[in-house]
Amino acid sequence: MLQAISLSKHYQGHVALDDLNLQVKPGEVFCLLGQNGAGKTTTINLFLGFIAATSGKVMINHSEVKPGAADTRKHLAYIPEVVMLYGNLSAIENLDYFSRLAGFSYDTPRLIVFLLQCGLQAEAHQKHLAGFSKGMRQKVGIAIALAKNADAILMDEPTSGLDPKATDEFTALVKNLGEQGKSVLMATHDIFNAVNVGTHIGIMRKGKLIHTLNASDINAVDLQKLYLQTI
Repeated sequence: MLQAISLSKHYQGHVALDDLNLQVKPGEVFCLLGQNGAGKTTTINLFLGFIAATSGKVMINHSEVKPGAADTRKHLAYIPEVVMLYGNLSAIENLDYFSRLAGFSYDTPRLIVFLLQCGLQAEAHQKHLAGFSKGMRQKVGIAIALAKNADAILMDEPTSGLDPKATDEFTALVKNLGEQGKSVLMATHDIFNAVNVGTHIGIMRKGKLIHTLNASDINAVDLQKLYLQTI
């Protein structure tokens, strides 16, 4: 579903991404680990078509991504570190609005089902997002991804700032996305969460993907050791 082929990105002589090759198949959750500046966010932005590659290709569902191209972006949903939604609208109003932007129109009972699927309790559906915690806002973001029928979900530091309970709830939601056949690419610093939620883990350094692992083959302690040796 998601594929980077010999992908590089340079900024005025600085190499942000260097010959990246990776793929995320349906049902896989690929967690990218690395320090700030390792190339994780650049990778996400290239898949989103926010920036153009210097060389190589970004493929989504066998179509090449071009900057601003709507034909590939329609397959995607994006959950950044801070989910940007309208604070003066309720959860259900945000979900309805962004679903319509993506070309989908649902009645209220169906919108409620999406929110409940993402663990947002019924009493919060009509409340304005201005009073929501980060974890609650992320649940609305995932509900929007489901409503858009996105085949792939890109996430950039989604567990940053979450308390342990919210992180655990978010992990369960991401695992469920994989079980539904979605492709998930997540940039993260959270080693423990990467082992818990990922099917595959990549470790990046200075724009290069140094290691690619099956999450089932490593535990958090050994992954931390490998990460510290790599960076």
